[in-house]
Amino acid sequence: MRPRFRFSRSRCIALACALVLPVLLLGCAQTRDALGYYWQSAHGHAQLMQAARPLDEWIAEPDTPPALRTRLQLAQRARAFAVTELHLPDNASYRRYADLKRPAAVWNVVAAPPDALKLHTWCFPVTGCIGYRGYFAQADAQAEADRLAAQGLEVDVYGVPAYSTLGYMNWAGGDPLLSTFIGWPEGDFVRLLFHELAHQVVYAQGDTVFNESFATAVERLGSARWMAEHSTPEARAALAASEQRRAQWRALTRATRAELQAIYEQNRAVAHDTKALTAIKSEAMQRFRANYAQLRAQWLAAMPSNTPHTQLAGYDRWVAKANNASFAAQAAYDELVPAFEALFEREGRDWPRFYDAVRQLTQLPQPERHAALRALATNAQPLTPSKEKPGV
Repeated sequence: MRPRFRFSRSRCIALACALVLPVLLLGCAQTRDALGYYWQSAHGHAQLMQAARPLDEWIAEPDTPPALRTRLQLAQRARAFAVTELHLPDNASYRRYADLKRPAAVWNVVAAPPDALKLHTWCFPVTGCIGYRGYFAQADAQAEADRLAAQGLEVDVYGVPAYSTLGYMNWAGGDPLLSTFIGWPEGDFVRLLFHELAHQVVYAQGDTVFNESFATAVERLGSARWMAEHSTPEARAALAASEQRRAQWRALTRATRAELQAIYEQNRAVAHDTKALTAIKSEAMQRFRANYAQLRAQWLAAMPSNTPHTQLAGYDRWVAKANNASFAAQAAYDELVPAFEALFEREGRDWPRFYDAVRQLTQLPQPERHAALRALATNAQPLTPSKEKPGV
């Protein structure tokens, strides 16, 4: 067996200090709670980096499970494809793998008022103000959610399979592949890989909707091309079924968000009392759950008999605890995706030109940025993989 690569204790501490130092330099404006939060972030990320080893080491080791070895080899091919075909960064990220021995990389906390689909925000030195806060320990995330719930906010805590350090940690080995998503179906796996790399291309400080919608557009366009050119018919069929479910799910949740938004706007206009608002909102949520039950039955009927129903477990959990926080968080990932896809089309499906156009949008104030994108989306036509120009 080849020797395992490990950070020394001193190197881990140095890495953690390197992450925390910019926060300490912000001075006395930071509260003790903020410093504690940044310390858990630095310590958690240092542990994750310590667990990561180069893909070639994992692949060469005889005790690496065959399925993992095959997936890591696929990851190497997809990583090369991301550089040569999608013009995503050619750096240290996703060239190592870490077995975290837990179900999520981090747990995010999101919160929203009971009468609005507006995310509570936290502000950070590098990313600006964003609509979620991540914790490496689920108990810490739940404690923060409980604190916000005590203030009257609706909250949600959910596991996240991966996160991006936006390229700032490439000097220390970059973001690794993780056990939390390495076993996903091929289509979903490459989608996540392309999504996280996209965050290293363009990032607008403090604009969660812009950033996540951009990365989602890149993952959708990029994975469609990968699957068409490099995957098997079975994997393409599995992704097509998954994409159909995802599209139907987006349509259902988008309609419910619109209904809730109309309820809240009407409530502000006519000053309904809290009890009346709660009743109207409850009816909307009941309709959402009933519609999901019908959709779920359709999915089950269309699935081959040997397909594990665990594929629907994530949807089931989401529906069971759905509230303003979860609906608002979901909107960040798909609200502007059609606009970015339209921008890709406008730029001739040329990836460097597309990225340059997105970078130019980040120079605009956020309201103007979103308005420009929505104007593009108004006349957007759906993209199909068959139109993708080879070699672009």
